[in-house]
Amino acid sequence: QIQLVESGGGLVEAGGSLRLSCLASGRTFTNYAMGWFRQAPGKEREFVAAISSNGDSLNYEDSVKGRFTISRDNAKNTGNLQMNSLKPEDTAVYYCVLGGTIWSRAPGDFGAWGQGTQVTVSS
Repeated sequence: QIQLVESGGGLVEAGGSLRLSCLASGRTFTNYAMGWFRQAPGKEREFVAAISSNGDSLNYEDSVKGRFTISRDNAKNTGNLQMNSLKPEDTAVYYCVLGGTIWSRAPGDFGAWGQGTQVTVSS
């Protein structure tokens, strides 16, 4: 069974940057699309970005387009989310996910989830 572990969260001022990483265990990482969701206090989990299994196709939620970049390194079983120009409304717990397709946006479409990493953006 695959396991996902996120890292890289923290506290940053508005306008700053953070890079989240996701390390996957198991040999099936390269078979699936991977992505990122986030959940702010009192809100439902929402889709942030996804990348196809070979990295050729990307999909972003509108509010992060042009600011966030998703990538993956299949040789290292890792995925990344580079977040620039952060805003206070980006504050949330960010989850790495695996499964689904590049166009999946529902949490239920992804079978594997990490434990989450907190991102806090101060104004």
